[in-house]
Amino acid sequence: MGLRLNGVIETALYVDDLDRARSFYQGVLMLSPMTSDQRFCAFDVGGRSVLLLFKRGSTLETVNLPGGTIPPHDGNGPIHIGLSVERDQLGEWEARLTEHGVAIEGRTEWPRGGSSIYFRDPDRHLLELVTPGVWPIH
Repeated sequence: MGLRLNGVIETALYVDDLDRARSFYQGVLMLSPMTSDQRFCAFDVGGRSVLLLFKRGSTLETVNLPGGTIPPHDGNGPIHIGLSVERDQLGEWEARLTEHGVAIEGRTEWPRGGSSIYFRDPDRHLLELVTPGVWPIH
């Protein structure tokens, strides 16, 4: 048949305070916002994917757009996402997080040669900075 998925284009996190979350992702992680309103903010991640931050509870109704509809969605609890970084920048990222008062909760050296550091955003989502070598595809 030849059908296949080409990648994950969007990842969504649900946050309690959208302004606080936007400040963290824009100010600490240096992501560029693409669009936003009172319900959400969309960030460009490396020119290859989109990180969506939704105010928790604000997406429980169908959204009607000129081109169609978006069904309701929401989420609770701490979610985990991994963000790709270059190996030679991992130390700089760790220093930047420390400068912004973000605690590193864990470090892992993976059998394939990659490294990860783990930390939390203001809504307690577990974020991971991942260098190449963690997965066969990365």
